Amino acid sequence: MARKSGGQIWLEYAAVRIIFGVIGILPRRTALAICRLISSIAYRVLGSLRRVGMRNLEIAFPEKSELERAEILKGTFQSLGRVLAETSHFGKMTPADVERLFRLDLDDESRELYRKQKEHGRGVLITTGHLGNWEMLVFGFAAIHEPISYLARPLDNLMIEEMTLRIRTRFGNRPINKTNSAMTAVKILREGGILGALSDVNAHPKEGVFVPFFGVPACTISGPALMAIRSGAYIFPAFCIWDREQKNYRFVHGKVIEPADTGDRKADIAATTAAYTAEIEQLIRKYPEQWLWIHKRWKTRPPGEKSLY
Repeated sequence: MARKSGGQIWLEYAAVRIIFGVIGILPRRTALAICRLISSIAYRVLGSLRRVGMRNLEIAFPEKSELERAEILKGTFQSLGRVLAETSHFGKMTPADVERLFRLDLDDESRELYRKQKEHGRGVLITTGHLGNWEMLVFGFAAIHEPISYLARPLDNLMIEEMTLRIRTRFGNRPINKTNSAMTAVKILREGGILGALSDVNAHPKEGVFVPFFGVPACTISGPALMAIRSGAYIFPAFCIWDREQKNYRFVHGKVIEPADTGDRKADIAATTAAYTAEIEQLIRKYPEQWLWIHKRWKTRPPGEKSLY
């Protein structure tokens, strides 16, 4: 990737600051309404992303009509608009504001996992992804319960990266550079910490393994599985979903997963990756309009298999 010039970096940063600044000073309802409008326009004008989304939905839901897929995809753009509107307001939110907006009520299974993590010092690896409001999940957990660590790849614009870090770490969250982070992440989990990792995107063959996703082999990042196996951490697929009826966010999750431990490291990584990917899929099926369908999830193919795009 070509290195950006200083002018380009400043222009990108200025554009992002203006967008966040303008949306951030508006009342929340007004900001949401404007971002809904922006999302609707984006759906119509960003043809390449629309085509990717429709192709993904064809792969995932071959039984649905084109009209049904289009409605799901419109929801994806609306969901992205909500993420933009809410994130722009993070800078002025208090913990009480977050608690009113995000129903982070832990059910019996979640409370039991939290208890075990605290009493036994066994780490919890949250395998999350681009479903609902992933920014609110990490931000809200820190504001309502306690700060956590999260894996992230730094942006290629350091000025925008610094701005996003100030937002994400406002309540004490700790970012871990996704590149060469295995030792740090394993240490956090071995010490009984909580670590979040986005686990639903296409991976390069060197970074992932092929596991079923909507019935189609998808190259899936295997780092979370390796970290859980090496540290003995629980794996907990979890998301922050927009509740249309209640007009707020709520915490949803899959089942708690024990990392595979047969002694065959390669097979254990594949089995563990498949397990949390299956849980993520089930949650996407429940809330398909809130997942990021515009990402080429099945871009990497097994050797000899033709492109799906």
